[in-house]
Amino acid sequence: MMAPARPAAATPDTASSHASAPVSRARARYFNLRNSERYLVLGFLDLLLVNVALVVALALAGEFTLTLGNIWANNKWFITLAIVWLGCANFFDCYSLARAASTTASMRNTLLAVIATIIVYTLIPYLTPPPTSRGTVFYFAALAIILLLGWRILYAQLFVQPWFQQRALVVGAGAAGLALITAMRAARRDDANPYRGTGYEIVGFIDDNTRLRHEGVEGVPVLGDNQLMAEMAQKLSVNEIILAITNAQTISDEMMNALLNCRELGLRVVTMATVYERLTGRVPIDYVGRDLQLVLPMDDNAMERAFKIIKRFIDFVTALLGIAAMGVALVPIWIINRFTSPGPLFYKQRRVGQGGKIFAMYKFRSMRPDAERGTGAVWAKHGDDRITPAGKFMRKTRVDELPQFINVLKGEMSLIGPRPERPEFVNALALMVPYYRARHAVKPGITGWAQVKFGYGSTHQDTRIKLEYDLYYVKHASPLLDTLITLQTPLIMLLGRGT
Repeated sequence: MMAPARPAAATPDTASSHASAPVSRARARYFNLRNSERYLVLGFLDLLLVNVALVVALALAGEFTLTLGNIWANNKWFITLAIVWLGCANFFDCYSLARAASTTASMRNTLLAVIATIIVYTLIPYLTPPPTSRGTVFYFAALAIILLLGWRILYAQLFVQPWFQQRALVVGAGAAGLALITAMRAARRDDANPYRGTGYEIVGFIDDNTRLRHEGVEGVPVLGDNQLMAEMAQKLSVNEIILAITNAQTISDEMMNALLNCRELGLRVVTMATVYERLTGRVPIDYVGRDLQLVLPMDDNAMERAFKIIKRFIDFVTALLGIAAMGVALVPIWIINRFTSPGPLFYKQRRVGQGGKIFAMYKFRSMRPDAERGTGAVWAKHGDDRITPAGKFMRKTRVDELPQFINVLKGEMSLIGPRPERPEFVNALALMVPYYRARHAVKPGITGWAQVKFGYGSTHQDTRIKLEYDLYYVKHASPLLDTLITLQTPLIMLLGRGT
């Protein structure tokens, strides 16, 4: 069978008849940065400047001769500083691209990260320079604040300019395309650029639906059909083609040939789901169709088994420490509950774990003993009058979850993973929310990606959003992601967010 012929290139007359408005040729850009490159630029300059601040501070205090030999001989100082900075910066979420593109948010979080870094670093013995004078710490703090804040302000103002953005053409002006535009604009930070922080500039849509030809989607024009795709991509200096068609089986031969033509021209072709994940840290469950590889990990990863073994070891050690902390908190919690809401100290509840297995999850009781009498299982909500006075504090600080370290020790839960849900809710949610049971592919956790990124949720819509975060974790679970969640969880606890 002969392959479908590639559509002939549209003539200028044809282009003008198909396009909804005249389109001027854009100047090629040579500095457009992908999201991964933005992370590298931020991280590299941060590490360089914080270490420069330390070197110059030591030199100004007369404690260090500035030579490459001295720097190499004391490399442990700079390696330790890099680790401390990355830990503090991730704790304060300094590597969120949307936050980094906001001058106000970036200055606030960077300042907090610098102060935390200085405090932690100066308290570490042996691996850091000996504190022979207060001047060294003062110089280091002043230089680090000036250099890092200056760099972050420069990034927020300069790297959101058009020269550094990727230009993208979206194929499909339907629901998936609209959802992508909405996700991009969610990163807005009071700036005229609607995609600030995302690194994208959407120049237009391509859609074969002739009724959309003279319409726009959220202010973005529909430029034409598949015959104009390659021409428009070249004329508008596009870097990436984003395929926003949920059901891949409906893509016509002509549209597929147009996409292949663009790839042949050297343009990246990616799916809407891939871009959505990059921007939001969520899997778009409504726009992946029945493509399981967009939801679940499909790679034959040689490190997967090693990761599971190491994670179980960390869970075991952490569980022992957590149970020790629970023992310290047990007596004061019992006393407070005894006088404010007499009843059992612990609360045992059925939850769904890995593989759909039911287990008993332990918590310190934070509600009245008769909280569900007459109502059955219902979601907790903000301002829930069933929560005891002590329970409000325990829930806000997550102290009520300390007994879950018993579940971690037993292997029913992990330190990090999707929060386990009650079976009464799972059965109903699995019927309403696509791929809901896929979250049971891994062990449930005390904290997770949804907890640090979304926080408290008590509605069906909240459940859908949290599931998208949970599926992102299931798909991308790794030591790096677990470390990031571990670093950001304490801040969520301090702010009283999460579930």
